[in-house]
Amino acid sequence: MKIYGYRQSNADHTLFLKRRKRKVIVLIIYIDDMIITGDDTEDIDKLKHYLSTEFEMKDLGGLKYFLGIEVARSQQGIFLSQRKYVLDLLNETGMLACKPADTPIVQNHNLEILPDQVPTNKDRYQRLVGRLIYLSHTRPDIAYAISVVSQFMHSPSEVHMEAVMRILQYLKSTPGKGLMFSKHGHLQIEGFTDADWAGNRTDRRSTSGYFTFVGGNLVTWRSKKQKVCSLSSAEAEYQSMVHGICEMLWIRKLLKELGFMAKDAMKLYCDNQAAIDIANNPVQHDRTKHVEIDRHFINEKLESNVISVPHVKADEQLTDVLTKAVSRQVFSDSLDKLGIGDIYSPT
Repeated sequence: MKIYGYRQSNADHTLFLKRRKRKVIVLIIYIDDMIITGDDTEDIDKLKHYLSTEFEMKDLGGLKYFLGIEVARSQQGIFLSQRKYVLDLLNETGMLACKPADTPIVQNHNLEILPDQVPTNKDRYQRLVGRLIYLSHTRPDIAYAISVVSQFMHSPSEVHMEAVMRILQYLKSTPGKGLMFSKHGHLQIEGFTDADWAGNRTDRRSTSGYFTFVGGNLVTWRSKKQKVCSLSSAEAEYQSMVHGICEMLWIRKLLKELGFMAKDAMKLYCDNQAAIDIANNPVQHDRTKHVEIDRHFINEKLESNVISVPHVKADEQLTDVLTKAVSRQVFSDSLDKLGIGDIYSPT
């Protein structure tokens, strides 16, 4: 691709770009599958011809299916889901006729490893969780549940397998849930970040989560247990903010390579006022010295107007579903706000 005049992206090495007369072509490669898009139709045809002379390949036309992801187009936008993947998984596990569940994880769950727990089939557990981890790349609604069950891969018990079965029961009720990407007239980068302080009962570590949006559309998310214990809720939120900012900086860099320059500061919404005050305070105190590097990093981005950290009310915080198990009503409302829906469900 480099010989043919394409430049490899620094933000994503599977992405290749070519510009010609203010037009752009984008090529995404994953092993032997690829997607070509752009607004230079003439050069796209030339690229297809060039690739066909180098490799044995087949043009499948407009994008409909890629790496298990189904693509549907309408006047509302582009919808991504993994409905077939979910149905195949349910069929393989014998859960196609199971009783559906409203949420992927039980509220106030307790999945500690205790001496008297009955062990389960480790290979089957790891195989199922691995399949679910792949699915969570397009299903933010199961991201937190997957982050919980994946912590017990080394020594799963029947209790943990029951939690995995609960996720499959939830998928039975929502096999076609996915993401809708629509035009909103802008390409602003925004993020929501949150942390559940000392939520893990085994080691009292916190769980961080973030959602990032581009042009009003959800593009990336993450739910992950923090590597160290936090001494306060503000510290836990602060570490979560750093992860969110790093993700937004990566998205900003990727958009710049595609030719879209950010005009305004990226907004990272946080519901912890103490963490926001620390971020905006250039003076170090004894109670913040253990997060000194994180503090300097955030403060540097604030001073350079790369980001801003506005406060969001707790009931408007979208990231709760990535840090804790919530009630059915809160879970449903959060998915609606995130733009997660199911075009296959009857209306």
